[in-house]
Amino acid sequence: MNPPVTMKETHQRRLLANRYQLVDIAGSGAMGQVYRAEDKLLGGVTVAVKFLSQALLNSKMRERFEREATVSALLGEKSNHIVRVRDYGVDEKEIPFYVMEFLKGESLSEVIKFRPLPLSRFLKITRQICFGLECAHKGIMFEGEMCPIIHRDIKPSNVFLVQDPALGELVKVLDFGIAKLIQSGEAQTQSFMGTLAYCSPEQIEGKELDRRSDIYSLGVMMYEMLTGEMPIFPENSSFGAWYEAHHYAAPKPISPKIHLPSGLKSLIFQCLAKAPNDRPQTVTEILKSLEKLEPSQSESQQETLVANPKQGINKSTKSSKSTFRKTCPKGDDICLKMFWPEDKPQQKIVFPHIIRAPEGNFASLWVMLNEQDIVNRLSSIRYNQFVFITSPHPMILWITVLYHREHGPRWLPCYLDLKSSSGQRFARLLGESGSYWILFFALEKGKACQHVVTTTIAPNQCQNLQEWADKSQLLRGGKPQITKRMLKQEFEKLKPTIENKLKTAYTTSRNGSHV
Repeated sequence: MNPPVTMKETHQRRLLANRYQLVDIAGSGAMGQVYRAEDKLLGGVTVAVKFLSQALLNSKMRERFEREATVSALLGEKSNHIVRVRDYGVDEKEIPFYVMEFLKGESLSEVIKFRPLPLSRFLKITRQICFGLECAHKGIMFEGEMCPIIHRDIKPSNVFLVQDPALGELVKVLDFGIAKLIQSGEAQTQSFMGTLAYCSPEQIEGKELDRRSDIYSLGVMMYEMLTGEMPIFPENSSFGAWYEAHHYAAPKPISPKIHLPSGLKSLIFQCLAKAPNDRPQTVTEILKSLEKLEPSQSESQQETLVANPKQGINKSTKSSKSTFRKTCPKGDDICLKMFWPEDKPQQKIVFPHIIRAPEGNFASLWVMLNEQDIVNRLSSIRYNQFVFITSPHPMILWITVLYHREHGPRWLPCYLDLKSSSGQRFARLLGESGSYWILFFALEKGKACQHVVTTTIAPNQCQNLQEWADKSQLLRGGKPQITKRMLKQEFEKLKPTIENKLKTAYTTSRNGSHV
C-alpha cells in the first residue's frame, strides 16, 4: 500500500475530506505522519493532520478507531494542557487521520537537548504536564462509561511548549491514546508499543497498564529534564537490554553538583520505583509534592490578580490606584457620576465603554447585575486575560473575572472587533494605559452607577494589545461571527484553568500572603 500522502500530492495541495487542504509535511514518527493544513470551512485556519501509520493497521484497529478518536477529542476539550483533536476520519485510501490544533513552538526534547532546565522552569513545565496527565487518568465520560486514559508513551518529544499570548509558556501533551489505538489486536505481550528508554517495567513486559506506568515514564523524563542524562543505561540498545535495565538496574544518583531540593530528588526516585505499588499512586500526589517546592508566588507577568478580601473594596484597590491616577486622578468620582446609556437594555449585560473626561479618555467596563450580586463581588479577586484570533476575522476576547470563594466566579467577557475603529481605539487605549475601571449598575437602583473598582493589565498583555491592533490593520476581515464562535469555544476551555488559578490565589490571600 502506498504512503497516505506523497510529497508530490502535498505540493498539489491535496484536499482531505473536502475540507482540509494539506500544505506541507510537519513531522513524522512511529505513530504516523503529521501535515500542516488549512481548514477551508473556517476560513483557512491552520491545523495539523496526523495520519496513523498504515503499517500498523488491521481490522480490529479500524473498529476501535472511532471510539478512541472520540475519547481523545473529548479529553482535549477538558484540559488546556492536552493537544486538542478537532476532527477525525478515514481518507479515500482508508487511512485513519486526526485533525488537531496546529502548535507553534518546540518540543521539550529540543529544549533539553543541549542543557538541563533550571529548577524554576522545570517546576512550571512539570506541573502543567501533570495537569494534563491528571485529567486523562481521571477519565472521560463516554457513552455512559468513565474511560480513564493512559498515555503509554510519555517522553520529551511528546511534550510541546508554545508561547501563549495570555498564559505565557503553555505546555501541551501530544498523542494521548494513540499508542493504544495503533496496537494490534493480538495479545499485548506480543505487541509492544512505546519508547524503550521511557517505558515502565510492566509496559515492557506487555502487561495491562494503569496510570502508574505513566508515572514511571514521567519520573524518567523529570530526571532527564534536570540532569540532561538518562537515569538508567542498558548494555546496548536492544529490547532485551532495556528489559534488564528497567527491571533490575538502579537509577543513577543525581550528581551533587546539581543543586536540587532533597524532596524533589526523593519524588523522582519514587516515580522510578520498579514496583507500581512503590510509586506515587496518582499524579495528584505528585502535584502536591511539587507545590511544596514552588517559591512563594508574586504577581505573575501573565495575569493581574488584586485582592485583600479581609479589607473590602477600598483596600483591595489600593495597590492599583497609584497607576490609574497618573492618567486620571479623579477617575472614581467621574465613574460614579455615570448613568446607564439609553440605548442599552436594563438587564444583566456587560459592555466596554470609553469615558471621555477633561483629564483624558480612559477605558471602562460597564456591568449591570442584581444589587446583592454586586455587593458580593466588591471584595473579589480580579483577573483579566486577552485572547486574539486573526482568521477569518481579527478579534480579541477580553475576559474579566471577579472571583469570590463563597460566591464563585462572575465572568465578564467582551469582544473587540479589530477591523472596526472602535475596537482599534479600545485595544490601543487598554494597551497604553495598562488599566481600566469596572462600573457596576444595580438592576434595582435605576440607571446611576453604584460602585466602581479598578484593575491593572500585565505589561506583556499591554504590549500584545498594541501589537495586535497594529497587526490587524494588515489582515483581511470577514466572517466575524465565525471568529466570535471560535473565541467563545476557547473561553469555555479556559474557564476551568482560570478558576483553578483563582481558587489558589484566594486561598493564598486569605492566609495573609500578598496576591
